[in-house]
Amino acid sequence: QVQLVESGGGLVQAGGSLRLSCAASGRTLSRYAMGWFRQAPGREREFVAAISWSGGSTYYADSVKGQFTIYRDSAKNTVYLQMNNLKPEDTAVYYCAADLFGAGSRSTVDYDYWGQGTQVTVSS
Repeated sequence: QVQLVESGGGLVQAGGSLRLSCAASGRTLSRYAMGWFRQAPGREREFVAAISWSGGSTYYADSVKGQFTIYRDSAKNTVYLQMNNLKPEDTAVYYCAADLFGAGSRSTVDYDYWGQGTQVTVSS
């Protein structure tokens, strides 16, 4: 079992930055691809970013490419999502997820473990 806990969300003005963290316990994340997804009210959960289990490949939704960066710190067993130049449309609950030996899927069904989510609110 892998337990994932997100943190770092909050209220920020448009143009600001936040860094989300996803800390894991129970097992090392070294064999897991990690993904970030988000869900706004009334909308389906959508892919944001992913990093392969090796850390060698990263993937982004077109809407956040060049704006968000996903990276992992193996020593801390934590994955991060650096979010810059935030926009009101980035407002959502952000979830991290783990996929054993994954390549960095964009599909929620490929992930085995999920965190509880952290709220990000961007004011205009």
